[in-house]
Amino acid sequence: MKFGIIKERKNPPDRRVVFTPEELVRLKAEHPDAEIKVESSDIRVFTDKQYIDLGLDVVSDVSNCDVLFGVKEVPVEALIPNKKYFFFSHTIKKNPHNRKLLQAILDKKIDLYDHETIVDDKNRRLIGFGRYAGIVGAYNGFRAFGLKFELFNLAKAETLSGKEELITRLKRQTLPNIKIVLTGHGKVGMGAKEILDGIKIKQVSVDDFLSKIYSQPVYTQIDVLDYNKRLDGKILDNQDFYKNPQEYTSNFERFTKVSDVFMAGHFHGNNAPDILTQEMLKAADCKIKVVADISCDVEGPIACTIRASTIADPIFGYLPTENKEVPYTHPAAIVVMSVDNLPSELPKDASEGFGEMFMENVIPAFFNGDKDGILARAKITENGKLTERFAYLQDYIDGK
Repeated sequence: MKFGIIKERKNPPDRRVVFTPEELVRLKAEHPDAEIKVESSDIRVFTDKQYIDLGLDVVSDVSNCDVLFGVKEVPVEALIPNKKYFFFSHTIKKNPHNRKLLQAILDKKIDLYDHETIVDDKNRRLIGFGRYAGIVGAYNGFRAFGLKFELFNLAKAETLSGKEELITRLKRQTLPNIKIVLTGHGKVGMGAKEILDGIKIKQVSVDDFLSKIYSQPVYTQIDVLDYNKRLDGKILDNQDFYKNPQEYTSNFERFTKVSDVFMAGHFHGNNAPDILTQEMLKAADCKIKVVADISCDVEGPIACTIRASTIADPIFGYLPTENKEVPYTHPAAIVVMSVDNLPSELPKDASEGFGEMFMENVIPAFFNGDKDGILARAKITENGKLTERFAYLQDYIDGK
């Protein structure tokens, strides 16, 4: 089996990589039959020399490899026909801007495996950068708060060495007695929690968060039934919500009335109700001043996420009364942080964590006959056609 680590070609540049030099050494040690080529890159967080120094082959051409590993979408013109590719294609939700990419993958008879589709037999994702999105997103939320109220000016996360330095910088700041509401208990939500706990912000129960006044900053981490209620008033369980999201509506407004900062780290499924609506944001008793939308579903469940922001320009103002963007300094503006590639700000940490997960959960499948079905479940295309699991994308490919 010949594996190739491809150069990231998407713009803006992404410095992450699926495998660090150390993980590739481990791969060769555990699977001596594997051949590995690393495509030369001048943007990768790990230099060519770091790979070469550990005895790895750095080359300018990986077209003789069987399986190619990348992070972000591969430009159509760079796709090599008849290969197996792993990268985030951003196609499984029928993303309009990537339709041509999936069409080209089919035309070139490429077997596509999306990092998002690598799941276990219970459909739980096995790899991802979610933890690091949460870590950086929470930090950026505090940075936005400091800028909005001219309390402090934190360095951008991309200029710092990693999670520990983010925490160190945050600990130097003095926060007022704000209330922070965090949605999500997955990798993203728990990554954000690492930052909140790391800087010793007190976690409180939902009931106390909603009813008590504190003299220090506090946060609460909420689950789907904390901010959604059944239309018929019945109180059931999470599984009912996941199975019947259309039977629910958001009651997040009870949090908007007491929260200063909203950190959104939830997964929002199809047909689930919107969480934070324009009406909630327009309400006279809405206290929210900063929204760190780590999940970043544009024009999705968070009304103020009207666009994705960038690492270069991560925050903007949102005027609820007019549903439009304004400078974040506008007195009536809610500050929105909606960077859609947050882990790119910690490329070294993110790459190390990702590679460890990939080695544990995916690489064995290449050498054990895919006995657990990891590769079979993840495969989106094969021989110029969609696999059965992803046949629902046909109308998307056809442009319907």
